[in-house]
Amino acid sequence: MDTKMIGSKIASARKSANISQAQLAQRLFISPQAVGKWERGESTHDIITISRLAEILGIDLNYFSENLPSAVVRSEPLASNATPDPKPKIASKKTRLSWDMSGGNWADADFSGLKDLHEKFSSSNMQRCKFIGSDLSGLLLKGNNVNGCDFSSSDFSSSHIQRSYLSNNQFRDSSLKDAAFTESYISTCDFSGADFSGAVFKTGGIEKCNTTNAVWNRTSFISAQLADIVFTGKVADCCFENCSFMWVIFQDAIITNTFFKNKSLKNIRFVDCKADKMTYEFLKNGKANLSGIELIIE
Repeated sequence: MDTKMIGSKIASARKSANISQAQLAQRLFISPQAVGKWERGESTHDIITISRLAEILGIDLNYFSENLPSAVVRSEPLASNATPDPKPKIASKKTRLSWDMSGGNWADADFSGLKDLHEKFSSSNMQRCKFIGSDLSGLLLKGNNVNGCDFSSSDFSSSHIQRSYLSNNQFRDSSLKDAAFTESYISTCDFSGADFSGAVFKTGGIEKCNTTNAVWNRTSFISAQLADIVFTGKVADCCFENCSFMWVIFQDAIITNTFFKNKSLKNIRFVDCKADKMTYEFLKNGKANLSGIELIIE
């Protein structure tokens, strides 16, 4: 970011809200000197501080984008003595944010509703953050540790998650269409209602995750470790190639046009499942226990 440009925008929004540097510093639990350095463009600030600034000054986060004009976009007047502009200037053109959130240490931050990031978000440590209803599509998440975060109803379509560790996170009703997980380990996450259409899991592992009502369509697992996972519903056009299985269950599932390639599929349990002939033969070749599978007669 251009620190002088951001500093000028902070000063403009602060003055519009009729808040002094000392008052703003008090609400941010920092010194007035630090606020002065920001406004002069002499120091930088992280995205958590930017988010808090937006809340205090009653402006939209997009206001801080380099590509948007300096007009204050006020979401609500937070200062009791502020005089709001009766006709606030609002940016007419939606532009793409240029933030790079890589290398951050994010804890207990609420980024819910974040849109149009489309940038790298790598080498970060994220703890108990909220990204509910956020647009995280097309992101590169590389080398992240993500724990206890809530990504419910977020869009991860076409994102690349590489060499990351995800644990105890919520992905309820999220879109993971065409997402790629490479050398990543996913544990005790809630993917109920998530859409994995076209997603690829290559190496790494996924264990102890809730996948109730998840969508499995053209989903690929390649050389991945699967443990304590239950697949239900329709499993169509999927691929399980050279994977290791431990306590993996297909229950009340209809499995069609799905490729299984493994020396042994004995660790998979099938309960009240149906499979088409081709899938059935793949399972049979892998010495799977077929007693819980009904062959679909076409």
